[in-house]
Amino acid sequence: MSANLPKLCTIFGGSGFVGKHIVRALVKEGWRVRVATRSPHTEGDLRVIGRVGQVQIVQANLRFPDSVDAALKGADAVVNCVGILFEQGHQNFDDLHEHGAGNVAKAAAQAGISNFVQISAIGADSESESEYARTKAAGEAAIMAALPHADIMRPSIIFGPEDKFFNKFAAMSQYSPALPLLGGGETKFQPVYVVDVAKAVTKVLNAGTNGTIYELGGPRDYSFKELIQFTLDSVDRKRFLAPIPWFAANILGLKGELSGKLPFIAPFLTRDQVSLLRVDNVVADGAKGFADLKITPDAIEAIVPAYLTRFKKYGQFHQETIAE
Repeated sequence: MSANLPKLCTIFGGSGFVGKHIVRALVKEGWRVRVATRSPHTEGDLRVIGRVGQVQIVQANLRFPDSVDAALKGADAVVNCVGILFEQGHQNFDDLHEHGAGNVAKAAAQAGISNFVQISAIGADSESESEYARTKAAGEAAIMAALPHADIMRPSIIFGPEDKFFNKFAAMSQYSPALPLLGGGETKFQPVYVVDVAKAVTKVLNAGTNGTIYELGGPRDYSFKELIQFTLDSVDRKRFLAPIPWFAANILGLKGELSGKLPFIAPFLTRDQVSLLRVDNVVADGAKGFADLKITPDAIEAIVPAYLTRFKKYGQFHQETIAE
């Protein structure tokens, strides 16, 4: 590679919600970016980010090591943000979160690349009841075994214009008279803005990773009930908040899994997600985070209402209800 060329970062999962924001953040910092995705022909919008040729799209699948090796040729850094919230077909937790992440780390080590960031999740735990959380922890272990200098990013639930949390419940409020509070809605979360996650990734890559684990959460934590109520307030709707005990939530999760077996239908809930929702999803005391990276994270109040406008009764022309 020419010494005059900017550094090249390969991003696995760069076409996803988090990945696209990491692409944009790196491009702004002058990096060249190679997006490794299973379906490059559907991701043409990525090519117009940055200068002509600054973003390259290639085909790769974490389950096939040869494609991973090809995607890493000539790269100076790697980000792996491949992850799923539910299993479907060949896309399962073990293959992607554990073995897939391990494949990327081993290939990076063989290619002499030590500047590596893994997007994991708060709650990654080898002892968790959730397979999602257990495989996330196993993936972290596989990466650190191959690349001790890799940095791990563990965000809480991530929000942004394309998120699957606030958008999901705002959409539900359009047609449902009630919204569910799983387990009574007491579980705590610390929502983090996707742009802030991308800033954190870019910052550690610019400095060079050094084997640090960061837990990324927003300025404060909220209960699940508070987040649902915030969503309703943002779209100016009143809905009944229905407490759902955990045993009933598991039944809903089973129904969701059965619906997810139909072609092209994503399950609205799974039993594994119910297991995740039973545990608080907040930054641990003493964990390194945004403060160590000198980043001030944005709060949901500053970002979310703007992109939920489309769910209001009259969209941008909606007049807020004035309480008596």
